[in-house]
Amino acid sequence: MRLEGKTAIVTGGASGFGAGIVRTFLAEGARVMIADLNGEGAEALAGELGQGALPCRVNVAEAASVAAMAEKAAEAFGGAPDILVNNAGITHLPAPLEEVSEDDFDRVFAVNCKSVYLTARALVPGMKARGAGAILNMASTAGVSPRPRLNWYNASKGWMITATKAMAVELAPHGIRVNALNPVAGETPLLRSFMGEDTPETRAKFLSTIPLGRFSTPQDMGEAAAFLCSDAASMITGVAMEVDGGRCI
Repeated sequence: MRLEGKTAIVTGGASGFGAGIVRTFLAEGARVMIADLNGEGAEALAGELGQGALPCRVNVAEAASVAAMAEKAAEAFGGAPDILVNNAGITHLPAPLEEVSEDDFDRVFAVNCKSVYLTARALVPGMKARGAGAILNMASTAGVSPRPRLNWYNASKGWMITATKAMAVELAPHGIRVNALNPVAGETPLLRSFMGEDTPETRAKFLSTIPLGRFSTPQDMGEAAAFLCSDAASMITGVAMEVDGGRCI
């Protein structure tokens, strides 16, 4: 029960890595808001997981929607959450960098980057007032060791890693820790987008770059997130921890 008595918001929490984090946080004793653009998916998961799970439809790239999410969390939790996990993210399909459309570029940076600014603007003041908090950003091995043809997605995750370190330095005096996870590709709805096509050949090619020989799983992310957001990691901030089976070695 590493998170007993804690409250958390997990964006993109209805599926993939986010759902793995939600499940682990609940098992560790936290109350969790499952915040997702897929409101029906969030409601379905909350219904499955029962007491302690709260669904919330949110578009993390829109200020008004994020503000409404923060207000709903404050009502449910009695204030700002103890933990914020910025997990929501998207990618563009693999393509030469000059051929990615402007719309796709804007969407990637709105969801992967602007969302972190918006959630910070909405939730950090409450954490500062309490003098404590933990923020976890979902970055990627793509921000450390970029893959060709995922160019602007790579760049957005590099941004996430730098934002994590900048936030950590600024918020440390207020008792707020900020860390990131760098997963390798996993069995999530984004996997096919990363690969372009999901075939045995493309999977084998991806897996050949991971020394441990498997994709990341939602449970992997949940366990790592629970540690970094728990009091056991009270001296850890500004870290972008690779959960990647050795991909970035």
